Amino acid sequence: MMQPEKTMKAIVLLGPDEFELQHITVPVPEDDEVLCKIHAVAICGSDPKIIHGDMKGIWPPTYPFVIGHEWAGEVIALGSSVKGLWVGQRVAGEAHCGCGVCAMCKQGRYNLCLNYGKKEMGHRHYGHNTTGSYAQYGVFKERSLTPIPDGVPYDQAAIVDAAGTGLHAIELTGITPGGTVVVFGPGPIGMVVGKLAKLLGAGKVIMIGRGERLRISLNICADHIVDFEKNNVVEEVRKLTGGIGADEVFECSGASGTIDQSLQVTRKGGKVGLLGIPSPGSRAPIDDRKLILDEITLFGSRANPNVSGKLLSMISAGKLYIADLVTHHFSIDDFAIALDTFVHRKDGAIKVIIEPNRND
Repeated sequence: MMQPEKTMKAIVLLGPDEFELQHITVPVPEDDEVLCKIHAVAICGSDPKIIHGDMKGIWPPTYPFVIGHEWAGEVIALGSSVKGLWVGQRVAGEAHCGCGVCAMCKQGRYNLCLNYGKKEMGHRHYGHNTTGSYAQYGVFKERSLTPIPDGVPYDQAAIVDAAGTGLHAIELTGITPGGTVVVFGPGPIGMVVGKLAKLLGAGKVIMIGRGERLRISLNICADHIVDFEKNNVVEEVRKLTGGIGADEVFECSGASGTIDQSLQVTRKGGKVGLLGIPSPGSRAPIDDRKLILDEITLFGSRANPNVSGKLLSMISAGKLYIADLVTHHFSIDDFAIALDTFVHRKDGAIKVIIEPNRND
């Protein structure tokens, strides 16, 4: 494979709400890293928050900084100790890369790595506290990469990181065959949860939300929709479930009040998966009496450990269709337009893809 030039295009954050396209040095992989040519990066809902500086000092730890963590590309150079990948292989990345040696990592729960943020221990959180993927090239730990099967395009492989968040939550909660699933939040992750729930045997999916995305979800994954601006959510779900409530509920929005609403629409003995990340400092009031007396189980769910290969296999086999979630493609030169399209949901935007090497 041809080696890249010494510099590359990248979107560099200079401060809160300040970024620009720069030419920066192409990184060199360490022993356990690979250098990848990045072909597709999906804008994540957390990216605008990081750009805005909502968690500056943590995400990102310093400026200047390159964000981006939902990506797919091609291996073009190997570190000296890399044995499981080869030059020319297509791979999808994950944001979380645990240290590999702590108690959580040894259990396979590297999303909960006890050495979070300790680069010297091998931990990486790409696009958050470690250089990300809004660039033509990037270096990544071998263990953070998953080979892409033939037939899966880069843009779909790039959204596996986000889709994996939904699958991880489903693996924690389970799906009742023939049962009812309620999803709060018709964003990309919520829609993936709806798709996966039906693929794994749910009889009915009810989507809660508002606006155009709620209407779109009816064509993508939902059997019924409930607009919370026009209806009483609890009453509507009870009507749709014969007064019993849902078997599983997935809160994907992180909005205020939705955790308690999730409890209210869950049947006795039901389960609730919490995926949406609330704002820092949030404390949600809940009906703890119902939680206890109805024996409802709550699962907190973070990121997407150990599911990328499963999702890519589902997509490759034609079992999981996610092409309808990819609505827009932009060159890295047009990042500002792409970000505006995503943030303001222009032209039905769901997943917006950046192609760093489109014009090269």
